[in-house]
Amino acid sequence: MISFLMHEKQDTVGVAVVDLKAGQVVQGRSLHGKASPRLKVLSDIPLGHKIALQAFKPGDTVFKYGVDIGKIVAPIKKGGHVHVHNLKTKRW
Repeated sequence: MISFLMHEKQDTVGVAVVDLKAGQVVQGRSLHGKASPRLKVLSDIPLGHKIALQAFKPGDTVFKYGVDIGKIVAPIKKGGHVHVHNLKTKRW
């Protein structure tokens, strides 16, 4: 079952298409090629939220839908929940 999607090649997060539970090993699907990574979910991630496809450190840029959506403000491990508690816009 596909649990998250990556929309563009440069995406560094996937988008959950179902609620993800901590400890699950989930399958992703790329909409731009044949990639189908498997990740262990580190914390509960609700439908529509982001899962880290790589480890991030503060200051790193996050790409979703091929677009820079902000910078990381707290470390995130691969498989972690990426949301407003650890990702901030660069606009202000």
